[in-house]
Amino acid sequence: MRAPISTHVLAEPRSSLAYNLAGIAVLVFLLAVGVAYLIDRASQADSRALPMLNDINTVRQTLSGRDLDIPLLWFRYGEQVKEGFASQIDLRLYLTLDSGASPTPVGATLLPRSRARASSALLDAVYLHQFEDGSVGGVPGLVGKQLTAREGYAGETVWYDPLSPSPFVAKCANPVEPGRPAQCLRTIHLQSGLAAVLSFDATALQHWRQFDIELAAWLGRIGAL
Repeated sequence: MRAPISTHVLAEPRSSLAYNLAGIAVLVFLLAVGVAYLIDRASQADSRALPMLNDINTVRQTLSGRDLDIPLLWFRYGEQVKEGFASQIDLRLYLTLDSGASPTPVGATLLPRSRARASSALLDAVYLHQFEDGSVGGVPGLVGKQLTAREGYAGETVWYDPLSPSPFVAKCANPVEPGRPAQCLRTIHLQSGLAAVLSFDATALQHWRQFDIELAAWLGRIGAL
């Protein structure tokens, strides 16, 4: 006579199987949530239109006593999109420096003039005393001078127009990621009493003569000049 099968023996593998199935279900759910989140973030990034000169839907902000009417798409950070007074305004601009190429992205932070020294003033007051011997070529019309590694200037190069009394001056740092272009900073003072701190890829230096012409169109559009 066959001995009866113990229900205790069957219960253990069944409970183990149920536990494993529950764990797999949780993992599948978490993966699905993660994929949905990534898709949502990607769709949001892709759906955000590039700023253009003819953009409408503006917000008025007052910076250092200057009223600026800024299109919503120009703001770099969404939390800055509000009416009223501002201590600084961070924008993203796309300058057409080469008619045969895509527009060049430029970050522009607007500040009161008293809070930022112009790069052209720093050229003689600071950079000139930090230059290494020799020059760096590659940008027609501009002189490139590497800065000494002292005082945090390691890996940085200053590009400037040696013929102008109010020269184009940009300081560019080596990229953090290999294969990426160097990143440049340039600060200018505007007749409005504001200053603009500009950030852009070093590839834009090839079109430095066109840079201020295009920039004036964007800043003039919001009343910042």
